Amino acid sequence: MSNSSLPTFTLSDIRRHFPQFEGNTLGDDFMICQINGKEMEESRAAVDAVSEPIRFDGFLCLYCLSGHLKVDVNLNAYEMHPDSVFINLPGNIVHISRTEADPVSNLDVILILVSRSFMQNIRFDFNKSFQDSIRLMQTPVITLNPHQRDIAEDYLNLALKIIKSPLHNRKDIIGSLISSLTYMSTDVWQSNLSAVTPATNDRPDRLSILFDRFIALVGEYSSSQRGVGFYAEKLCLTPKYLSKLIKQVSGRSAPDWIDSFVILEAKNLLKYSDVTIKEIVYHLHFPNQSVFYKFFKTHTGMTPSEYRKGTSGEV
Repeated sequence: MSNSSLPTFTLSDIRRHFPQFEGNTLGDDFMICQINGKEMEESRAAVDAVSEPIRFDGFLCLYCLSGHLKVDVNLNAYEMHPDSVFINLPGNIVHISRTEADPVSNLDVILILVSRSFMQNIRFDFNKSFQDSIRLMQTPVITLNPHQRDIAEDYLNLALKIIKSPLHNRKDIIGSLISSLTYMSTDVWQSNLSAVTPATNDRPDRLSILFDRFIALVGEYSSSQRGVGFYAEKLCLTPKYLSKLIKQVSGRSAPDWIDSFVILEAKNLLKYSDVTIKEIVYHLHFPNQSVFYKFFKTHTGMTPSEYRKGTSGEV
């Protein structure tokens, strides 16, 4: 990566890099495709295009049929294996790579991409179903049991048949199917999460939606806007009231969330790009390198240079 910003991919970008799956799309709204290791090896240009961390401006679901993958979400690493599912929300920084112990030829995955605008037009309350966004962000990968796997595969096979059919109202049909599939996914996710940790968060829908909107805004603007007042104005709230609500919902302050996203962006640029620290300072809108160095060391315990050197040997 030669520029000083992590790329944000749209479904249009994905279609351009993977033209072989053009028949599996509904324009720039929806794509579902099955990709095996052989196709990956034959599409090196496409694989190289997404081999570095990216943001996808939409909803992404990855279902692993065989093989093993490593998924980094906001620098948190997760392993994917057969029957595991990964769901990613818009704005997250994602890096997908294979594990060294497993050759790429063993991989077989199903990829579903849904644009943000298409999901918003579906008659489905995404925020209500995935109320606990913090837990979803902490556990983006789950494993399906045999019963859940059979149902999921029925959904996916039906979606593939609809996409390839001559039906004129495929978009409406797929929209209804996504709504149904997402309700099913919610049930599976909540069952998996409740099996790991008891539910402890019963925050009202309004606060959940407000928190989700705040996080989405921070993901979009944190590289240039670090003041709580900016986000409060976007949400039509006072800075004091927004700070109180975010603390109430998440247990962390609004400035802490903003700083976390800035550090995340800086870490990704330092780890995966060859841009200079001066360019990173400019990209993240710090007044000078001294202020950036102090900010970075306060939050990580090391300087940007030390962090870059410490991660240079990582795969």
